[in-house]
Amino acid sequence: MTERRPTRPRLFSRGSFLESSRTADILRAETTGGLLLIAAAAVAIIWANTPWSASYADLRDLRVGPQALHLDLSLGAWAADGLLAIFFFVAGLELKREFVAGDLRDPRRAALPVVAAMGGMAAPALVYVLWNLGGDGALRGWAIPTATDIAFAVAILAVISTHLPTGLRTFLLTLAVVDDLLAITIIALFYTDELHLAYLAAAAIPVLAFAMLVQRRIHRGWLLIPLAVVAWVLVHESGVHATVAGVVLGFTVPVLRSDGQDGPGLAEHLEHLVRPISAGVAVPVFAFFAAGVTVGGFDGLVDALSDPVALGVVTGLVVGKAVGIAGSTWLLATFTRADLDDQLSWVDVIGLAMLAGIGFTVSLLIGELAFGSGTPQDDHVKVGVLVGSLVATILATGVLRMRNRSYRRIVEVEELDLDADGVPDVYQEDAGEG
Repeated sequence: MTERRPTRPRLFSRGSFLESSRTADILRAETTGGLLLIAAAAVAIIWANTPWSASYADLRDLRVGPQALHLDLSLGAWAADGLLAIFFFVAGLELKREFVAGDLRDPRRAALPVVAAMGGMAAPALVYVLWNLGGDGALRGWAIPTATDIAFAVAILAVISTHLPTGLRTFLLTLAVVDDLLAITIIALFYTDELHLAYLAAAAIPVLAFAMLVQRRIHRGWLLIPLAVVAWVLVHESGVHATVAGVVLGFTVPVLRSDGQDGPGLAEHLEHLVRPISAGVAVPVFAFFAAGVTVGGFDGLVDALSDPVALGVVTGLVVGKAVGIAGSTWLLATFTRADLDDQLSWVDVIGLAMLAGIGFTVSLLIGELAFGSGTPQDDHVKVGVLVGSLVATILATGVLRMRNRSYRRIVEVEELDLDADGVPDVYQEDAGEG
């Protein structure tokens, strides 16, 4: 009888660019996406504050797409609605993996970062609301400072220290995963102005077809991609923000491997393939079109930061995030049996709480949804997000750099990981670069 050979899921042909190229591997690295995001935002800010700022605005507002399908959108809108759907598809895959096979599967391990994420969203929202109590509509932006940009934060974390213990990264990444889930829920529930149920019901058809295919491990690109595009169009027409389609499609993909399959499960494989597009194209292009605000020099910066909207965003990101995350973590650890990872100290928690104040991609998106692209309040939101993220970065760098020597010792212990006989791996013959 012929032995059945285990197979690895493939969306594209073996050896394709996304499967095995060196460029895709570089774009897949967490720090690469963050650095590209920072670079794209910097180019946009500089361009928008030069004598050629009008050309930036013309490019951002250039409308393309079929008008008959209500898809004659500006390039900025295509970036926010279309390209970010790719980012949220990857987020959906990551969330599904965490809930099925990751840290969020175990309530005891997930308790601290989950509660920290919830506190880290509630406190910034409260800070923003306190700044903007009144009847001028500014309260609509309450959710802007609640989101953490994980790509940005991980890039900064890598720059701060090259000796990061596993517990530190795990806490931050788990917190960010829950943060993403809550941000997606907020966008779907609170930033949908008009709901067309017929389009939403119609969107269920391609989503179900997509789900049936992936559940049967049928994952050819020529089948899945058209279904994903149709689902995106219908969700866009329904009034729900189109990025939600990406999350829903990501949730349909199975995590666990099927019988006879080696290598990663389908969710992990699709994430491996799509992440370079998300990190290398979707998020940087969105950042380029979203971050370009004409400040108007020092006087313009002062004027923007005198607006309670911008003040609420800045203090929400800098103060609200730190107090919410560190405070909720301390309360849970004090009054329950939950405890910190052995590698973490409370200084680390405070530093990570400050780092979580880097709100960029989703914060800018919520700002546009709340106030409309190009409005004075949206411009002030952008200034607030940029200033708040910069201040949070500086404060987190100061706190975490003080711990760099301790991190070095922790990582050295991790690298000496003893084998079953008590012999350090570095002394084994095949240990590589010990």
